[in-house]
Amino acid sequence: MADFPATRHSVIERMNSRDEDVRRAAYGDLVEGYWKALHRYLRLQWRLSDDDAQELAQAFFSEAFQKEWLDRYDSGKARFRTFVRVCADRFVMNTRQAAERLKRGGGAEMVPLDVPGAEEAIAALRLTTTPEAEECFHREFVRALFERSLDEVQKEYVAAGRHVHLALFERYDLDPAEGVSYAALAKEFGLTSAQVTNYLVQIRRSFRLRALETLRLLCGSDEEFRRAGRELFGLEVE
Repeated sequence: MADFPATRHSVIERMNSRDEDVRRAAYGDLVEGYWKALHRYLRLQWRLSDDDAQELAQAFFSEAFQKEWLDRYDSGKARFRTFVRVCADRFVMNTRQAAERLKRGGGAEMVPLDVPGAEEAIAALRLTTTPEAEECFHREFVRALFERSLDEVQKEYVAAGRHVHLALFERYDLDPAEGVSYAALAKEFGLTSAQVTNYLVQIRRSFRLRALETLRLLCGSDEEFRRAGRELFGLEVE
């Protein structure tokens, strides 16, 4: 594939870096890529309020960074996305158990999250996770990925003065009116149909490349990235 992203370092590789700045950047990508998906998932699966879901999501990512929970992900056992979700489930369970102990007059000390145990619990937790919640987690992950990619493309094209490309992309792909066509857009923008085609090909390629670059940063392995590329874009990426 000609538009394969140049950045090939997975989030796991970067989280395991000895360079603290690289590790922090990796977790920054992780939070940006998974925050919305996890927040929506916690609200649906655990029936939390918006504020409680935000607080727990923030606490989870903070603890995961400080205690390096996610660094020990094994790509042979699950997708990284699934691993993040399962670790978050166990974090919520742990937090609730600690709150219950506190209500009963016991100590509030948290039991350490057992990452290997989380991996082994994946199959069992799948049985108790509603299909709607799992689908929500995946859907919101993809939505956040596309929103981030679109924002980057918009900034790139505005900076380059390629406003017509953006307008065509919005009118034909992002928010199409009924009956919109290349011919109609060509007439409206004073272009030929061939120019409309070329402009849309260019910006779609830019969007796809941005999305693949970000997706690569959020996958736990090359195989997971290839699988996600096929699922989202129908592409065979190397």
